[in-house]
Amino acid sequence: MDRIEMMMKEFTETQGVSGFEGDVAALLARHLSPIAAIEKDRLGSVISRLAGGSDGPRVMLAAHMDEVGFMVSHFTGGFVRFNPLGGWWGPRMIGLPVSIRTSRGDVPGVVASKNPFEMEEEERKGPFKAKDLFIDVGLFGKKKPDALGIRPGDPVAPLFPFTVLPGGAYMAKAWDDRAGCAMLVEAMRALAAAKRRNAVFGVGTVQEEVGIRGAATSGRQTNPDVCLVLEVDVAQDTPGSAAESPGRLGEGVSICVYDATLIPNTKLRDHVIAVARRNKIPYQLSAVPFGGTDGGRVHLNARGVPTIVVGVPARHIHSAAGIVCRRDFDAAVKLVVEVVKTLDAKTVAAFA
Repeated sequence: MDRIEMMMKEFTETQGVSGFEGDVAALLARHLSPIAAIEKDRLGSVISRLAGGSDGPRVMLAAHMDEVGFMVSHFTGGFVRFNPLGGWWGPRMIGLPVSIRTSRGDVPGVVASKNPFEMEEEERKGPFKAKDLFIDVGLFGKKKPDALGIRPGDPVAPLFPFTVLPGGAYMAKAWDDRAGCAMLVEAMRALAAAKRRNAVFGVGTVQEEVGIRGAATSGRQTNPDVCLVLEVDVAQDTPGSAAESPGRLGEGVSICVYDATLIPNTKLRDHVIAVARRNKIPYQLSAVPFGGTDGGRVHLNARGVPTIVVGVPARHIHSAAGIVCRRDFDAAVKLVVEVVKTLDAKTVAAFA
């Protein structure tokens, strides 16, 4: 593995569901502290700063640190019941290997349902909801989950190793949004050595998957003049997708022109596209009619912040294992770096 693959492995294999991002925050701070000043907001978002000219604009790069997962709610005999943290589609939960983080250490298990061989025909058709599922940690007899240190409120994360696939693709859990965290580190490293006329704030936000919460507090603390959100895009190149759908692996960085929480500043959007063309960076325009990102909160800060989402297409997000392409990741990092280098006071003022 090269350096970036090793970093991706670190970020994706680290556990950090919404509200429990501490390990990811420590990892992000470790990567950024050699090049930037580090602080936090009161929700736990990590804020790193690269100083610039005193009269230059404040540029925010935001990537959320949390992943979708679960929280222990109660027990049914020796089985663990849970509440979802973030958006889950029922069928993707069944059979999911998980790790429950307790005060005594991590406990592995698997999300399961009623035995399908005992279901009536209508039951097998679903729908399957979280309230009907449970986590099996292998207990039997009269043993209870609390004997293992499991208690209500404990976080539960998917359990899956980072895997290098043939042809330049990677499979792992939590690409949403550890791909953005890795993008943030690489972009900040490049920008630390680049000529700029701005101050750059690289922010790892918390609790995006449960209501875009950390973006609100870190946005107020950084008070940016412009924001680029580093994210994954929903890849639409699998069987069942339309042939003309955007977000295709291997075709470059995604520039999101619409989602349910953000219509990007059109002048910033056009500027980003122009930078991509000028630097011959492969890109694709993506419109996602559902969901949202940290940009949905940041762009509403103070008097308003010109904001756009730059993403890496990812297959199968919010599941046990997603897939991304290294070529798209590299293109996304390059675009972020080249855009930020252009953001002087005159350019940013023109976005208003």
